[in-house]
Amino acid sequence: MDGNRHVMKLTLGALAELETELGATTLVELVERFETSKFSTTDVLRLIVAGLRGGGWDGTAKDLLQADIEGGPIHAAKVAAELLTRAFATPK
Repeated sequence: MDGNRHVMKLTLGALAELETELGATTLVELVERFETSKFSTTDVLRLIVAGLRGGGWDGTAKDLLQADIEGGPIHAAKVAAELLTRAFATPK
């Protein structure tokens, strides 16, 4: 983001914040939204914000509106999906 690397992870607190912001009533509903490709750019933005905040970033969605994300919106959606997948992957 803007040429800088950031840590992203979905902590329990970040997931709870994301559920509230997206109006999801369960984690399953949240995951299904992305698995079925029924997500919006706002969903992607909020998921990235939640991941960044879980990684210690203090910004908000408004801060990302003007940010340059390497790879553009398609890459951002892929990163968001990977972030969500990793949050629910079982450890090996």
